[in-house]
Amino acid sequence: MFTADDQPKRDYIPGIPIEKALEKIIRQMKAQGLRERTINDYELYVNHFIETTDAKYLDDLTVQHIYDWLASMEVSNQTKLTRLKCLKAFLNRCFDNGWIDVKFWNNVKIKVDSPVKEGATDREIKVLLSMLDLTRFTELRDATAILLMYQTGIRVGTLAKLENKHVNLDSKLLKIDGGIIKNHESIYLPFDDVLARLLRALMKQNDIIRRENKVKNELLFITTNGGPIMSSPTNNNITKRLKKYAKDYGLKNINPHALRRGFAKNLLKKGANIALISKALGHSDLAVTTRYLHLDKNEVAESLRKFL
Repeated sequence: MFTADDQPKRDYIPGIPIEKALEKIIRQMKAQGLRERTINDYELYVNHFIETTDAKYLDDLTVQHIYDWLASMEVSNQTKLTRLKCLKAFLNRCFDNGWIDVKFWNNVKIKVDSPVKEGATDREIKVLLSMLDLTRFTELRDATAILLMYQTGIRVGTLAKLENKHVNLDSKLLKIDGGIIKNHESIYLPFDDVLARLLRALMKQNDIIRRENKVKNELLFITTNGGPIMSSPTNNNITKRLKKYAKDYGLKNINPHALRRGFAKNLLKKGANIALISKALGHSDLAVTTRYLHLDKNEVAESLRKFL
């Protein structure tokens, strides 16, 4: 009688080596034009995973390999999370290529206590503005930019694209069209008398600079040569100046994100609801606004006390 033991045994085919899969994915990423730093991170962390776990083939990988890899690291949970995200991204690409059938890594989590991100305060704004010489063009421009971001919550990228037409000094309104906003929705944002005076003075100085340099544009924030303050999303004169001021004057929360967060927290303290704050910030999801405010325990307690 012919039994199972008599059947010819097939050689075990282990599948695709992880190193070969990595090489293939790196080529795909380069073809997509991804950043060199991103590609280097893939190589660094996936190779570290291979060396630490002695894993050889994609088909042999289990969730335990990932836990063993994480346990081997003597680093903070935040660093582990960064490395885990990179490994998961690599495995997701393997899945998309059809090399892995099940996303067994999806449920691997690392708990990280995010630090509370503070917003700029009235005191910090007053200190900084008191240090600036408004008779100098660059400092007048910077003071106006600082106050505008703090009073309206606009992003520094939007600030760099503002034109004279977006400012209504009579009604003290910033009227921004959707073309220069991240969520592409137009919005009106009010500002006070102090900022109105700064804007009026800045616009007059801008006209002088444009005439002297024979530059034609309607930008609200320009350089001393009359050109735009932003040459790329990562190269913005105002961002650089804020970093310098924070260092020079020992101000912790003077940067574009802190100014925007300060605007949001001021609204919350004055009784604005989350929906209104979300609209003012240009968020498309209330959950984003909730995370953005990132209140600490004391702030939550004080907010709740108002309803007792």
